[in-house]
Amino acid sequence: MTQKTAIPLRATVLDAPALAHGFFTRQGGVSTGVYASLNGGVGSQDDPHSVAENRRRMAAHLCGDPAHLLVPYQIHSAEALIVMNAFGERPRCDALATSVRGLGLGVTGADCGMILFADQEARVIGAAHAGWKGALAGVLEATLEAMETLGARRASTAAALGPTISRKNYEVGAEFAGRFIAESNDYNRFFSASQRADHFMFDLPGFIAMRLRLAGIGSFEDVTRDTYAEPESFYSYRRSVHESEPDYGRQIAAIALL
Repeated sequence: MTQKTAIPLRATVLDAPALAHGFFTRQGGVSTGVYASLNGGVGSQDDPHSVAENRRRMAAHLCGDPAHLLVPYQIHSAEALIVMNAFGERPRCDALATSVRGLGLGVTGADCGMILFADQEARVIGAAHAGWKGALAGVLEATLEAMETLGARRASTAAALGPTISRKNYEVGAEFAGRFIAESNDYNRFFSASQRADHFMFDLPGFIAMRLRLAGIGSFEDVTRDTYAEPESFYSYRRSVHESEPDYGRQIAAIALL
């Protein structure tokens, strides 16, 4: 059954009266075709009016004003930006942090990790997009550093990982695995054998969880949903390639201080 309202998934560690957050699925929007239905990706080839209406529906759950739902131009980097007001042109980075009430911080994803952060005591929030490049380069740690600049403490910060491609559906080549092993032999544990020679299955959610725990995060939750395996619920870049689709939509995860 098609969902007619944008009802996001939630994480227990971020449930608090002072916070609004959500990991939006692909259900509850107005887009059609391969974008059906709650496509939040302005970088897709979807009708811009449909994307704008979809984002309006998402903003209604968080900060009310669609202009205050802030999503950067993601570049698979370790760049985190502190924002204190709404922006027009999207900054090129992969994480945002703020202490301003009424601003919604969002990131998009279609297999990559979308992580929401909150220090409820300090009233500081963050959002990060972490594909393998960003996670390896340090975008999660950069987000925590930006939050600390605003008064947050890692020990009291909660983080939640939204729907992400799972190990069983994320096959990579030997060169890919080699980049991680060159950083640390301990990263071997995030790779398991594939059915194809010289290929491996990569555990991106596990890698993200490990980096956050080593960074000293206070609490962590993984919603444990697989973007690739659930086509009715989530967009997936990798699935779109395997199925020879012309394009793909993007989920949005977002958080706001009330």
